[in-house]
Amino acid sequence: MQNLSRVSVFELTGLNFTSEYKYFLFSLTLLCYPFILMVNITVIYVIVINKHLYEPMYIFLCNLCMNALYGTLGFYPKFLYDLLSDHHVISYLGCLVQAFVIYSSALCEFSTLTVMAVDRYLAICRPLQYHRIMTNNMVIMCMIFSWFSPLMCMLVGVLLSSSLTLCGSYIDKLYCENWSVVKLSCYSTMLNNVYGYIIIIVYFIHSLFIMCSYIKLIGTSMRSKEERSKFMQTCLPHLLSLLNVTVALLFDVMFTRYGTTRNFSQDLRNFLAIEFLVIPPILNPLIYGLKLKKIRNQLMRFYHRNIIRDIGDMPRQM
Repeated sequence: MQNLSRVSVFELTGLNFTSEYKYFLFSLTLLCYPFILMVNITVIYVIVINKHLYEPMYIFLCNLCMNALYGTLGFYPKFLYDLLSDHHVISYLGCLVQAFVIYSSALCEFSTLTVMAVDRYLAICRPLQYHRIMTNNMVIMCMIFSWFSPLMCMLVGVLLSSSLTLCGSYIDKLYCENWSVVKLSCYSTMLNNVYGYIIIIVYFIHSLFIMCSYIKLIGTSMRSKEERSKFMQTCLPHLLSLLNVTVALLFDVMFTRYGTTRNFSQDLRNFLAIEFLVIPPILNPLIYGLKLKKIRNQLMRFYHRNIIRDIGDMPRQM
């Protein structure tokens, strides 16, 4: 066994592409990342500057967009750099930080979607009690829950990984991931394994809770046309977001722990590994922005006002 217990850098072997394909991916990513920044920052800005959008649903949506900015920051800058480099390496500390940022963001997405499910359940199934329960203090507590629990979960996981003695430095992914580091350990990883299963079970319970809420929501929304309309407008985007991130993370976890390179091609594994870093950050602000009437109207006013202002400034510049 090669003794690399003092690993200082990791090599990311998922970037095994031809030069032409790298340049194509770089161009595509250079379009994708600024677009992610633009749509998420726009939704955040529209919610922040409009006080009549200071409602729990829109605050949680703002939190979802902020989380998208946080999570993608841990992936895209390094990925763009690697696409232009011949050596795809990352420092030991940088690897742990990247794993922490990307997966705490993924868990934060689950926590935020859980909080949003509770909010929609109360709004549709308990409308008379909604404002009594969903107070400002409750909204703050929900926001703290959606960030604190994922950050603490990943912090403990990364600290456990940092205590391991490693006998390898090759990670078969486009980015660093906690379990990929754990698999390089020279000795038993039972504690890491048990802790990983606890996290999986906890967030699986999150998913079950959301699904149970939606079963109740669907039953309630079938009672009247008005309730059906409210469900389609506010809950359908949430359900699409949940299904997308659940499928992506389920594959990522299952393949990282139990998959082998013979089961899937490198391109397919790479796509599925970054799907939750590409689709939700684009899809969430778009589907919520287009589906929620208040957000859509404010976005139209925002762009209309800027277009009119730019047109008005043109004669002065000529």
